[in-house]
Amino acid sequence: MFTGIVEEVGRVLSFSRQADSARLVIQAKCVLEDIKQGDSVNVDGVCQTIISFDLESFTVDTLAESLKKTTLGNLRHGDPVNLERALRPDSRMGGHFVQGHVSCTVRILEMRKTGNNTYLTVEIPEEHLRCCVPEGSIALDGISLTIAQIKGNAVRANIIPATLAAASLRYKQAGDLMNLETDILGRYVENLLSSAAKSMGLSFERLEELGYK
Repeated sequence: MFTGIVEEVGRVLSFSRQADSARLVIQAKCVLEDIKQGDSVNVDGVCQTIISFDLESFTVDTLAESLKKTTLGNLRHGDPVNLERALRPDSRMGGHFVQGHVSCTVRILEMRKTGNNTYLTVEIPEEHLRCCVPEGSIALDGISLTIAQIKGNAVRANIIPATLAAASLRYKQAGDLMNLETDILGRYVENLLSSAAKSMGLSFERLEELGYK
């Protein structure tokens, strides 16, 4: 479990494919302070397990499902990545509950800066849009963000300068892909309501027929 508050931006030292997996070595500093083998670390929104580390870097094995569903398979030497250690029971909860289980990748439609405000707009597929609500939480590349606006499939967040400075967002531009994790609470609610609706023979189409929009 994570909070979506990025601790530092690391750099990819090496990325090597191994059949249906990959070995990823990341240069870091802050997240190395108290880690041990087997610990979880959030890498650009993806929960990974540390298999080894030294004074300047750590190594993880990224498996097939993560390579297929996330941007980790596109990483190259020198790329910046957001890093966060797993949440401790005595830690303050500064962001929201982030699991590191990516829903899908989404494309940046716009990165626009106006004064101290940076507006990030991404396009979210319909099946994941249902778990997004204005003023609700999403995680993009492991960053906890508040949804400011939803127009169609376009979801906009307003980024504060501190987040922009602390995360890899400052290297992003329109057209880039990001890892999306929708709020786990919203996903549970959707699943429970969908199961209940099916048991009662309801559907979105039937609800519309009854006058619900």
